[in-house]
Amino acid sequence: MCTPIPDLGGFPCSLLSVKLPWDKNKNNEGADAAGQDASSTPETATPDATEQKLPKGHTAPKGRPTPKRREVELERGVVGGQSLAPTDTYAQQRQKRKEFKASMTKEEFKAYKQKERDARVKRQRETQAAMDRGEDAYLMDRDKGEVRRFARDWVDSRRFLSNFVMPVAIALLVVMLIGNFNPSFAATSSMVAMVLMLGFLIEGITTGRRVNKAARTRFPGTTETGFGLGYYAYSRTIQPRKWRTPRARVEIGAEV
Repeated sequence: MCTPIPDLGGFPCSLLSVKLPWDKNKNNEGADAAGQDASSTPETATPDATEQKLPKGHTAPKGRPTPKRREVELERGVVGGQSLAPTDTYAQQRQKRKEFKASMTKEEFKAYKQKERDARVKRQRETQAAMDRGEDAYLMDRDKGEVRRFARDWVDSRRFLSNFVMPVAIALLVVMLIGNFNPSFAATSSMVAMVLMLGFLIEGITTGRRVNKAARTRFPGTTETGFGLGYYAYSRTIQPRKWRTPRARVEIGAEV
């Protein structure tokens, strides 16, 4: 039960319990300070907050040792800020190569040459594979274009007597060696070889005309027909099928 306090003029205690505006602010400040003290204690600190307190400039480990500067330079072909990129003259390239070799040990230069050789072989294989696939970006100028691609497919889909030009040439070399010991055999073989060569010539002329006719039918507005296209087609017929570049895309007997 509340009783008046004489020293305060008889005001009831219910009026004294009312919080004035400035008293509320003081109480809130005290509560905030207490909350901060409680959160700053080690017992209430969260593990995440502790883990996030990392020093300035901290980086996570890469999982591998950092390569040395000289190793990176040897990998890029640069030593002392000087690159091995081609210069204007061959003499300058050769001089820079000598300086580059002198800056390394014998083992380092040997390893660098091996890397160069491996990279060169890899590029050659990739280029050859792209040429075999018939990609225009890697083909020679004589092989580029739809008309030349059509001529290759036209040749690859047929059999020709000229496919045996290279085997016949090798046989003639053997016959020439045997002819020194057997003249009669050499004379007979020479007659056969002359007949085959005449057959190759006639087939070459007919092949050129046929492929030009087929190209004009397929590409009415083309200007690539003529002797050049005919010779291109015939030069492909005398190559063994497996040695042709680009590789044959169609089987023998296919419709082209």
